[in-house]
This record gives sequence, structure tokens and C-alpha cells, in this order.
Amino acid sequence: MLARFPLALLAAIGISTTTAAAFGADKLSINGSSTVRPITEEAIKGFKQTAEGKNVTIELKESGTSGGFRLFCTEKIAISNASRPINAKELKLCEKNGVRFIELPIAFDAITVVVNPANNWAKDISESELKRLWNKDAQGKVERWSQVNPSWPDKAIKLYGPGKDSGTFDYFNKAINGDSENSRTDYTASEDDDVLVKGVATDPLALGYFGFEYYQANKAKLRAVALEQPDGTKVLPTIKAVQDESYRPLSRPLFIYVNDKQLQSSASLRAFVGYSLSNGYKLADEAGAIPLIASTYRLTESKIYRRVLGSAYAGSLPVGLTLKDILNRSLDQDKRPEFRN
Repeated sequence: MLARFPLALLAAIGISTTTAAAFGADKLSINGSSTVRPITEEAIKGFKQTAEGKNVTIELKESGTSGGFRLFCTEKIAISNASRPINAKELKLCEKNGVRFIELPIAFDAITVVVNPANNWAKDISESELKRLWNKDAQGKVERWSQVNPSWPDKAIKLYGPGKDSGTFDYFNKAINGDSENSRTDYTASEDDDVLVKGVATDPLALGYFGFEYYQANKAKLRAVALEQPDGTKVLPTIKAVQDESYRPLSRPLFIYVNDKQLQSSASLRAFVGYSLSNGYKLADEAGAIPLIASTYRLTESKIYRRVLGSAYAGSLPVGLTLKDILNRSLDQDKRPEFRN
């Protein structure tokens, strides 16, 4: 709530305590990543219980990270939930439409490879096996478990994964297949992670991948597959494994992108973003996501205080950055003009 948002920060972004207490009816629109959605849902639920949020209508939809950016860069929404950084094409669209924004890391994620609990053979999987299964050349060819690993049964494999508008799709394929578009397409695809969960949970021969919080919320119906690391260790997706950087290469940051013009003009939007950041650790934890360390949310708040515009990633999709790398790049971007939009 605003009472927890630093007064100096409120003043810097143009909201007084008098204004903060005088909210009328207002509407905010949010769209984008299904992976980030549970965090935003927790933020909305908490914000609506505050004096500043009780009269604010917040519309939350999900169309995938790419779909959200298309809306965001044409000024149709105030906040875009994103499970990857904004890309070069989207940056150009925002620039074309005069959309300036603040990029805010809000949590970390572990893209989780899952199977049905009845699967008693795929306990772990290597990067090379994932590539053998999911790259574009596997389409119509790698269709049985034994083709991925000879010790696995000679049975048909049914695949579930995010669609092309998903940031999870982009990041997984960049990390595993070397290119965000290098993926087979002969699988059940959806931007709705609940569809993927149901598919794997009801098929003993299925394998899929999606965000950590959806696995966490459905652990009774799914089994996570450990990732074999280069040194041979097998690492399951856990909060500790992501925070100590041992779960690679499928750890990634999650973001919200906030329209700068609307942030300056809407007291309700400022209050909501303020609430989301000042309660970031709790919201991510309640959503089943992997929080940034508590002090990191204070650093993220400083991006608004300093009004750091644009993306820290220059349209690229980095894979394998640590939490420290992400934050240093994000907070140093106001010193580096090439990262400004």
C-alpha cells in the first residue's frame, strides 16, 4: 500500500499524500504472460483491500508475453506481464507509437519439465536429450520415449508446451535449441498453462514444460524432471536451486512493464505499482513463484524513483544470467544510452 511506499518516491513520481487519499473510480488494464499472471492476481487481491485500491477496477487478461507486448506497444494496456525481456521488434513498435516504459523485474522462474506421476523412467533429462526431443528437426521423427533415451520404453510420447506467443516458449527454445524459434510444432500448444497441466496430468506417456508456479500449484498431479547439469549432477527446480544458481539453463527473470505516460497521469496506477513492488516478496511467494531477495525489491523500486526508462536488454534474449547479473544490468541501464528506448 502507499503507506509502505517511500514518501520521497511518491513525491518523485508526482503523487502527494493528499492525492493518495483521494482516489475515485478508475480502471487499469493488464495483459500478457500466463506465468506472471498469478503474481499479478495476488497483487490485485491485496491492493483491492487497501483504501487506495477499493474503488479501482483492474482488468487482468492473458494472451502470452508476445500478445501482451503487442497491446502494450499500441497503448491498449497500462501494464504488460512478461516472462522474457521485450525484444527488438517490440521495441521498434513501442518507439513508433511513442510508448515509453519502465521495466521492472519482479520475480524469478524455473521453467519446469514435467511428466505424469505414473512415469517411472524419466527421473532426469539432459540438455542434449531435451534438444533431441524439442528442436525443429525432431518434428515427425522423434516420437517415442526410446528415441530420446535408449533406456526409456519404446512407447509413443505426447508433448505439451506453450504456444508461440508465450515468453516461456521463446526462453526455453533459446536456452535448449539455441534460437527462440527453433521448435517442433507437432505438439499440443497453448498459452493457457492450465491446459498443459491437464494434458500431462491425464496422460501417463506425456511430457511438457511451463512455469514453476503452475507446477507448484499442481504437484499432486505432476512430477518434475531434474535437469542434468554439465558436471553430471541432477537438479530439481526449487526456490533454493534457482536462488543459488544451480538450476540451469532454465532459470529466468519475470517482469512487469509499465507505461510511463499512464504512470505519470494515473494516481491509481502509481499506487498499484507501488503496492506490487513494496509487497513483491510476499506476492511472489504467495503465487508460488520464486521471489527476488527482499532487498532487491527496494532496488527495483528505485527504478521508479530514478524514472529509469527503457529496457536493459537492448532487444536481446539473454540466457543464463544470474540474479545479480539481471539486477546490475537493470539498475545500470540509466547510465548506458544504448539500452534506452
